[in-house]
Amino acid sequence: MTDIHGLCPDRFAGVRDAFAANFTDAPEGLDELAARFSVCIGGETVLDLWAGHADTAKSRPFTDDTLVPVFSTGKAVMSLLIATAVERGLLDYDAPVARYWPAFGQAGKDQVTVGQMMSHQAGLPGFTDGVEPTIWFDRQAVLDSLCAQAPMWPPGTASGYHPITIGYLAGELFRLVDGRTMGTALRQDFPGLDLWIGLPEAQHGRVAQLRKPASAPDLGVIDVVKKAAFLDRGSAPGGRGSAEWRMAEIPSANLHGTARDLARILAVMNDGMFEGRRVLSAATLEAARRPRIHGQDRVLPFVMGWAAGWTMNAGLDIFGPNAGALGHCGWGGSCAFADPETGVSAAYVMTRQSPHLIGDPRALRLIQALYAAL
Repeated sequence: MTDIHGLCPDRFAGVRDAFAANFTDAPEGLDELAARFSVCIGGETVLDLWAGHADTAKSRPFTDDTLVPVFSTGKAVMSLLIATAVERGLLDYDAPVARYWPAFGQAGKDQVTVGQMMSHQAGLPGFTDGVEPTIWFDRQAVLDSLCAQAPMWPPGTASGYHPITIGYLAGELFRLVDGRTMGTALRQDFPGLDLWIGLPEAQHGRVAQLRKPASAPDLGVIDVVKKAAFLDRGSAPGGRGSAEWRMAEIPSANLHGTARDLARILAVMNDGMFEGRRVLSAATLEAARRPRIHGQDRVLPFVMGWAAGWTMNAGLDIFGPNAGALGHCGWGGSCAFADPETGVSAAYVMTRQSPHLIGDPRALRLIQALYAAL
């Protein structure tokens, strides 16, 4: 029997049962090594379950303060930080990125709007010229290369998921208008959250070990766009070691945190509130949540829709039954989402990674049980 810890009122007994089943009888044989599932309603934590071990040797328990790298699930937080800049009048989703960042407008990108960039329509999912994986540790080199690069398709005509580049683009845009990095703004503007974009070395001992997927994800038919995004030698950071990767600020890829605090911050996307403080107005929420494109993605093998940085639930049904829910998934299975219709926000993190790009079956089981209990 797996010892399950945390908060679970009687009404969520079915969720606890599903959580336990993921450790002993998970879909596709993906039995959990460690996991956490947290739920807020109206910004209040109503369910918070965790279990397992934080290391593969099973010598260290997974606890309330264990941190997990959530990879692209961090894009949900990245997108919220951009929304806060819109709220303060520093950015306009409908304005060209080049208004705030003139260098970005090179090579035919002068009319790409902030909303298009955030919804993966800018045509920059990776590098078109061969690069070494170490380039990602040289932020300015990444930015200079992306600014000079022509889009891989006409901007605004299709989405094509930007796995890592969007973090550098959104991070630099935010820094130019706000003056702070996203990692600094996250700590200062949302105090008390155990969420980190750029993890100080002193915190590395709290990070859980992951078991990588047994197989690669299915990207569908491979073309030059997908190669640039996922498969080319320089498509992902490498060559510097995990400690330097954790310490870098890559808002699209290396957020470390807890499921509880991912659920807490995503609650902002339901009503604009955080801990009793208004963060986003109704107008900014509408603009941030508005579907900006829907169709066959050029990188991911899905027909899907994007808001200003968030995956739309409509047509995918990975964030519960309501079409208006939105969130993000991360490499290996993590996810976080908000559902304005119910006021629910939730997050799932785990240490055994699966090859699913979105909609990990363990998360789907938990989310289905959650909505059955509501």
